[in-house]
Amino acid sequence: MNLAERLEQGLYELDCSVQFQSQELQQRVIKYLLLIQKWNKRYNLTAIKTIEAMLYQHVMDSLSITTYIKGPKIVDIGTGAGLPGIPLAITQPDWQVILVESNQKKTAFLQQVKIELGLVNVIIVPKRVEDFFFKNKINTVISRAYSSLGLFLNTTQHLVPSNDVCCRWVAMKSRCSDRELAEVTPPFFIENKIPLTVPGLLVSRELIIIGQSVQLSELDRE
Repeated sequence: MNLAERLEQGLYELDCSVQFQSQELQQRVIKYLLLIQKWNKRYNLTAIKTIEAMLYQHVMDSLSITTYIKGPKIVDIGTGAGLPGIPLAITQPDWQVILVESNQKKTAFLQQVKIELGLVNVIIVPKRVEDFFFKNKINTVISRAYSSLGLFLNTTQHLVPSNDVCCRWVAMKSRCSDRELAEVTPPFFIENKIPLTVPGLLVSRELIIIGQSVQLSELDRE
């Protein structure tokens, strides 16, 4: 099968809400993969070298989470080459996807992707997450291979008001140990742990969804 056929087959196998009725969307995904392959030779964006492997390990992996996250405002922390943010932005044009990445070479790549794919719903933030502040409401803060759960929460909690119980933190993991799960402490709690099946991948993948409970002040308790 050629790349387009592999993409179509993979999308068919995904149990999610992604609908690729438009050939333009499919072509954007393929163009994105070609850009990764081209820039990877100079900037080492990913350890994955073949475009076919990138399709499954990067794009399909990213799209496998679509059913479980909520928009319209998504913040992708430590996005690297734009994963999972770029595939989500391509397939969910009504969402605003904010890509946070401190590496200058990677943000240069992301700017080029945004231009060449015409992704008007993408905002690129060339900063460390600790230095990034967002005034508007966020629906989902997501990370893929960014850090441990504890560090993920510690470095991003300033993005969401402490009384906002609607936002979710979502971490994409290959396997999350009990020790790492125990890093999630109040006011945060693990809402769900979802095993994922990704077309073309035999390794286990899972999604850790974390919520935030309201902390009552002493006055509220009285």
